[in-house]
Amino acid sequence: MIQHKIQIPSELLSSIFGTYDSNIRKIEDEYKVSIVNRGDDVVISGEEGGVLKAKTVVNALINLAKSGQIIEEQNVNYIVSETNDNNATQLNDINDDFICLTMNGRALRPKTLGQKKYVDSIRKNTIVFGVGPAGTGKTYLAMAMAITAFKNNEVNRIILTRPAIEAGENLGFLPGDLQQKVDPYLRPLYDALYEIMGAENFARNMEKGAIEVAPLAYMRGRTLDNSFIVLDEAQNTTPEQMKMFLTRIGFGSKVVITGDATQKDLPSGQVSGLDVAAKVIKDIEDISICHLTSKDVVRHPLVQKIVKAYEDYESRQNRRGNDAKYKGKDKRRKS
Repeated sequence: MIQHKIQIPSELLSSIFGTYDSNIRKIEDEYKVSIVNRGDDVVISGEEGGVLKAKTVVNALINLAKSGQIIEEQNVNYIVSETNDNNATQLNDINDDFICLTMNGRALRPKTLGQKKYVDSIRKNTIVFGVGPAGTGKTYLAMAMAITAFKNNEVNRIILTRPAIEAGENLGFLPGDLQQKVDPYLRPLYDALYEIMGAENFARNMEKGAIEVAPLAYMRGRTLDNSFIVLDEAQNTTPEQMKMFLTRIGFGSKVVITGDATQKDLPSGQVSGLDVAAKVIKDIEDISICHLTSKDVVRHPLVQKIVKAYEDYESRQNRRGNDAKYKGKDKRRKS
């Protein structure tokens, strides 16, 4: 048994300990240690290995609190996970990053190492693919980067697009003009814009044509210069649509393509343009493909567990499919 003392500023104690000490209880349960607050000190007691890891997690939470962030259950779970994977030393890089402020003054920054890599790739490359499950912040971070580039006069306009495949691309039966027909399918993009830019600012820039939100079909025949373009739900594009979109890019533009390969709404048997593009252009310079995982989910902790369960299930199904395929080949050889 060993003990280790950590000094924590009194104004940070409640944030680090959490409601009813929930954050500390999580660390105690994970590493089989005891964590007690004594004055300005926090004393960690237990076996050496557990104490050292608990100390690493507490120090990471202190750095998080000092950066002004609200510590939530997801933060604690993520820091514990990265500490167990011996990646804790890289966590400070996340706290040092900053993208922009939302309208209510909240600082936007990556919350995981995967998100940090994604944001850095957007800064460094002309075209970036963000591929991963729901809740990993693919679209939201892309929107934040687009708005930041626009505010810094790095681009003249923002173009946001996605295929309206959920409606079968046959929108004639819906009421209203084309914009009104596709608006429900573009709602996630609007929500992010309102939160980061504000409804009035967004409406003003829409009127000026500085922000365009449109279905993917609108991109055909255009050349998109000096623009920050976000293609969302790219797993629902066909290979032809993806090729059409990628060849629209003009000078001074930056493109972020987001998608979740496990949530395709394409007709059965239809190949996804996202899957094809990831294979065709993966080795081209100035193009980056970032893969986010269940560890990067920043929604409710239950969502992370659901995504992980599905990942494990699909991995098992793929292995079974491969095993059956190999057995079939062996039988044919023997016969």
